Amino acid sequence: MIIRPLTAVCLVLSICLFAFSQTAKKSAEAGAYVPPKASAERQAILDALRGDQQVMFKVHYLKVHNGWAWVDTTPLDKQGKAVAEGGPNLLHFEDGKWKVLDLAKVPEDPNDPLGPEDASPGFVKNLLKTFPGVPRDIFPKPTK
Repeated sequence: MIIRPLTAVCLVLSICLFAFSQTAKKSAEAGAYVPPKASAERQAILDALRGDQQVMFKVHYLKVHNGWAWVDTTPLDKQGKAVAEGGPNLLHFEDGKWKVLDLAKVPEDPNDPLGPEDASPGFVKNLLKTFPGVPRDIFPKPTK
């Protein structure tokens, strides 16, 4: 039996997608997790943050659960020097890709000046109202 190159590529891609979907399904059932450094999922999340910028990221925090990700990064140039302050971001997996959501939509709490920088219970509560469906277990424990 002769397998055409295009058919072989489609078969391999199908197997990879199935394996990824099973891994994602198991991970979603298990709760929040940190995607491994070399994983396609981690790369896709960082690519969504990167946009058109030519930067790398120092990842301070990253947790994913059920199509939601909370990530805190610092963008770096090719020499490893910070090019901006960075900070936390919320991403959602929509239509087959990760999308960075606008945290400015989350109402500010005058009693919580750090907002997303500390992911305090008050900030998380407001975020959950703004973006229903976000799992609580993707956020770091507040420092307070």
